[in-house]
Amino acid sequence: MFDFGFDKLALIGAVALVVIGPERLPRVARTVGTLLGKAQRYVSDVKAEVNRSIELDELKKMKTQFEDAARDATTSVQGEINTAHQAFGQTWSDVTGGNGDSSAYALADIGAPSYTHPKKQWRVKRGATPQWYKKQQGVKRHVQSGAARVARFRPKFGSANRPY
Repeated sequence: MFDFGFDKLALIGAVALVVIGPERLPRVARTVGTLLGKAQRYVSDVKAEVNRSIELDELKKMKTQFEDAARDATTSVQGEINTAHQAFGQTWSDVTGGNGDSSAYALADIGAPSYTHPKKQWRVKRGATPQWYKKQQGVKRHVQSGAARVARFRPKFGSANRPY
């Protein structure tokens, strides 16, 4: 930024020593150093923010390009599906002789079995061990925190249960 050589810095230091004095010069130098450090950090923060905004703009452009490509692919696939659907409808109407509904492609008309869902309730948890047996054997039935477990098994301080 500025072109300072060693001779110019020495001249500035000598003038500062004469004007400020040797007692206050170290304190002024520390203050100037901290202010320069803050200025450098501020400049680096501004540079980082500018770089982040540039990267964000690039990401937005890339996102729009990707969305456009996905939209084009979707429209082309949808067009192919529509042409295949029309061709199948035409073939179906030719095969059925034109007397059936061309939109009903179900195989149930020709006697194919349809799928029925098994009546299982697989989301319902069914334990094979009864609760009374778990209680009798001391099996954990629910979650307990570490502090509650320690409190549960801590010896009681009374006349009969002295730890010492």
